[in-house]
Amino acid sequence: MPTADETHHHRTVAESFGVNAQRYDRARPTYPDALIERLAERRRDVLDVGCGTGIAARLLQQRGCDVLGVDPDPRMAEEARRRGLDVEVATIEAWEPAGRTFDAVVAAQAWHWIDPEAGASKAAAVLRPAGLLATFWNAFVPPDDVAEGMTAVFRRVLPDMPQAHRWQVGPDSYAILAARAADGARATGRFGEPQEWRFPWERSYTPAEWLDVLPTFGTLNRLDPRTLGEALDGVAAVVREDFVMRYTTVVMAAERTA
Repeated sequence: MPTADETHHHRTVAESFGVNAQRYDRARPTYPDALIERLAERRRDVLDVGCGTGIAARLLQQRGCDVLGVDPDPRMAEEARRRGLDVEVATIEAWEPAGRTFDAVVAAQAWHWIDPEAGASKAAAVLRPAGLLATFWNAFVPPDDVAEGMTAVFRRVLPDMPQAHRWQVGPDSYAILAARAADGARATGRFGEPQEWRFPWERSYTPAEWLDVLPTFGTLNRLDPRTLGEALDGVAAVVREDFVMRYTTVVMAAERTA
């Protein structure tokens, strides 16, 4: 992953996830019920920024929200539409709201690809008074043996990748991105003091399910088939049993002032 100061300049990475949109939708982790319920509480109209295939949007729809998605990748947008989400193709910085306003603006696993102040300014412009801006990320910590085995594989196959150093991204790493989002919100002068929320949860994976997830990572989905295949074969050799991934969803939440 690029550093927190660089990510929004890496649009080619941000727009690469649609290379296999169906796999992304199938394999990517969900978000915890407690978060979705908190976001949906007293909020009907939601703008989902960088909505991807609509994983978070569908959870909000299930709780009665009307959700509009915005995503720069037409392949992701097409998959989201196929699954029942209304999506407009654009970056949030260039997106035209055409007078529409919302009770909440959310971004699931996407805000680090957006200029933090420009994104917060657009959110402030479309939020109703007391509307919520919530940006969130899934941090993940696998069991030590899984992390060590995969780290060894990537150190051998892809030594220049971040995964060659340690195969986990704990919540404190994503707290850096949340803090950067909070700074962007503060800079607009149109939000109350941002808060950080954390929601711990777990998910069990079979080896096959985890191998399905791996190609959806931004550092891996642009590899040539031979290199990716070598990496996946290496992981298959070291991850042979089911395991439990410990997730923490890290949230930056800020309320639009009147």
